[in-house]
Amino acid sequence: MKFASVIYKNYSKNISKEMYQTIKTALEEGICVITINRPEKMNALNKDVIEELGKALEDVYNNEEIKSAIITGEGAKAFVAGADITEFTDLDAKGGAALAQIGQDKVFSKIENSPKPIVAAVNGFALGGGCELAMACHFRTASETARFGQPEVNLGLIPGYGGTQRLVQLIGKGKAMELLMTADMIKADEAKALGLVNHVFAAEELIAKTKEILVKIQTKAPLALAKVIALVNEAATASDTGLSNEVKAFGECFGTEDKKEGTAAFMEKRAAVFTGK
Repeated sequence: MKFASVIYKNYSKNISKEMYQTIKTALEEGICVITINRPEKMNALNKDVIEELGKALEDVYNNEEIKSAIITGEGAKAFVAGADITEFTDLDAKGGAALAQIGQDKVFSKIENSPKPIVAAVNGFALGGGCELAMACHFRTASETARFGQPEVNLGLIPGYGGTQRLVQLIGKGKAMELLMTADMIKADEAKALGLVNHVFAAEELIAKTKEILVKIQTKAPLALAKVIALVNEAATASDTGLSNEVKAFGECFGTEDKKEGTAAFMEKRAAVFTGK
């Protein structure tokens, strides 16, 4: 797919000179590709990733040479296979709520409300915070090997980065309720059938095909695109308190015995025994 009416140079030299440790950025044809780069940890989200994603998103907002963005993961296994659970073990209710609020403010809400299109190219496991990261994007493409899920209840927790809200918006209450309560994973084809992803591509074509869509979008009027994003977001939001209530409930989970058991069981690679306390 080619769009001869718009010609972009490679502006990679103009992208932020920020020296990232956990992500990579590249700019070509007006598209900034942001790659979470912790393949040894299945690209799990930690404080450093959140901080650096926030800085990269500031560049997306402010760099005039960036017309749109793709978020993806390094390697063939994972987009983002969840949050880094090692950072959860010592958090109480107040700390858990703060963790969720910082992530929403610095990254997830910033993605959702970006006036420039941001698309998730899901190249493997998108679990927990990874599924939430993908859902915060304006739409999603996926490789045939992609897997989606919200397994937080296995840890005695709930999603804290918008998962209870955006999953319902995207696939409806009934199926969202099932996936959130069972912690089941779904494959890319089912995710497409449910409306969670727009397109499924062969793994080796994922980024190129996603870029083709964005190149087409970049032929449209930028101010009109920004208004489309804002108005569609408004239409999809049933309640303006949903995200803040999720933050509160996520924090409350950190004050439970079930959270201590769930995270300990995860770290010890055993089945959790929950007591409802």
